[in-house]
Amino acid sequence: MWPKLKSSLTGTGEYSREQVSSVRNKLNVNEEYTEAFRTNSYKEIRSKVQQGQPRRTSNLCDHVLEPRQEVLMDMIESSCSGTDHKLCFLLMDYFECSLEAFKICGFLLQNIDQTRIDYSKIQKIIYLSKSLEINNCSNDQCGIIFRELSSFAKLANPLPSSSLVQFHLIHNKYELILHQLTVTREKIKRREKLIRFCKKLGGISLVITCTTLTLATLILAAHTIVGIAASPAVITVSLGFLKRKMKSIRMAINASVLYRVGAQLDAAARGVFILNRDFDTMNRIVIRLQDEIDHGKEIAKICVRSQNKEMLMEIVREFKMNESGFLEQLEELEEHVYLCFLTINRARRLILQEIMVHPQGNG
Repeated sequence: MWPKLKSSLTGTGEYSREQVSSVRNKLNVNEEYTEAFRTNSYKEIRSKVQQGQPRRTSNLCDHVLEPRQEVLMDMIESSCSGTDHKLCFLLMDYFECSLEAFKICGFLLQNIDQTRIDYSKIQKIIYLSKSLEINNCSNDQCGIIFRELSSFAKLANPLPSSSLVQFHLIHNKYELILHQLTVTREKIKRREKLIRFCKKLGGISLVITCTTLTLATLILAAHTIVGIAASPAVITVSLGFLKRKMKSIRMAINASVLYRVGAQLDAAARGVFILNRDFDTMNRIVIRLQDEIDHGKEIAKICVRSQNKEMLMEIVREFKMNESGFLEQLEELEEHVYLCFLTINRARRLILQEIMVHPQGNG
């Protein structure tokens, strides 16, 4: 015990920088979540979801998901003209993935509802134990509690392992999309730098050209005959200047297109990062709840097989001790589902806003 404790401290008896940093990060995340739960947008989406009883995934997609999937796809397709189709396909992949993430959250919400229904049997057992003195209850009275325990033990876990598999799958998909977004964004940044360099170079050429034209004008004013003879050369220089000017304008337009596409990719990347973090949090909560449910079912089975009143008293006492903590974790999981809905919608709206304000096809 002492070596473990000692190893967690530095030579001066203080916590290491890594541990302090870890604690601060956890506190920052907790504060961030607390603030998110207080926002009006969170309250609105929570109210919208709770009003949509029964909370089926199809209903949630119709009434909670924003913007609608078909609207987004139509706008992306219409904005694809005149730009790189790979970028459009990347955004389409992102929106398909965000729809899938939304559906996973919808299914999880149904699992949470079923968990509360199943757990009501445990709450009934706790209630019955309060109205009965288990040590002095008759066999018939204790038989009621045993039957409720048996009914609970036979139920399937409402938070199936498949939900964890879905978490991992969507997490991996988002990681892949995030990588593609990052790579594409870096390419765009390099193009932007190249265009800025070319424009800067074009500006230097413009100064040289203007100086040349000024000198040529002075020479023409002083030597009219020579000026007339030299007019083809002056025209050639002027045409060259106009050609470079047009090229500079095209460069500016291309830079604008790259900037707009980059803004869309940045918005998508932020949505991916935040949602992946939220999914990791939900994954941990689901694992804890799954373990508690399985444990409760297992001890209920043992108790029912034994028909022992003392064991029944111990199990009921354990259920009482864990009741508030279990329900709090379930509430926390539901809050994070609402938060994911909010994150998904916010990212989708932000990208749509970038497309509407700066259509790619206008470049």
